[in-house]
Amino acid sequence: MDDLRFRPVAEKDLVLFQRLRTDPEFWGPGWPGFDDPGQPARRLASDGYFSESNSWLVAERGPDAVALLNWRTSSIGAPRLSWEIGIVVVPERRGQGIGWRAQAMLCDYLFDHGPVQRIQAGTRVENIAEQKSLVKAGFQLEGRVRAAEFADGEWRDGLLYSRLRTDPAPDLS
Repeated sequence: MDDLRFRPVAEKDLVLFQRLRTDPEFWGPGWPGFDDPGQPARRLASDGYFSESNSWLVAERGPDAVALLNWRTSSIGAPRLSWEIGIVVVPERRGQGIGWRAQAMLCDYLFDHGPVQRIQAGTRVENIAEQKSLVKAGFQLEGRVRAAEFADGEWRDGLLYSRLRTDPAPDLS
C-alpha cells in the first residue's frame, strides 16, 4: 500500500522552497538561476501557497516531504477550467515512483474539487524520465512546443502532455 499523501505547505517546508531558488541540483535540468531566497517565507505568510492562479501542495511519504506540486493557470482554456501542473521530487527520492503517482493524485484532486476539464504538463524533450512519468500518470502527448523555454543559455523545445477529466485515471497500485 502506498502511503503517499498531500498536505498544505508549512513553515518546515520553506527550506525546500529556498532550495528551489538556490540549488541547481534540487531543481534539476533547466534551473532558471538564483532567485530571492526570502520569497518563500513571504509567500507562505501572504497566502499559504494557495491563490486563484498558482497553488502548491507538499507530497509526503511517512514523515518526509518527498515532492512539491504546483498547479497554475494554463495559457490554454478558460481560467479554473484548465490547469498546468508541475512537480519537483526531492533529489534523494527520485526514481522511486513518487513523481507519476503524485501527478496522478494531483489530477484526481483537481478533478474532484473543481470544474476543471483539462490538466496539462510540459517537459523538456530530453527529459525521458518525466515523459514516462506523465504517461504513467494518465497523460497523453499532444506535441512538441518549439522554443518553449530559455535555459542553459539557449531556447529549448518542450513536449506538451494533457489529461482530460474524461480520460481514464491510472491504477495507483
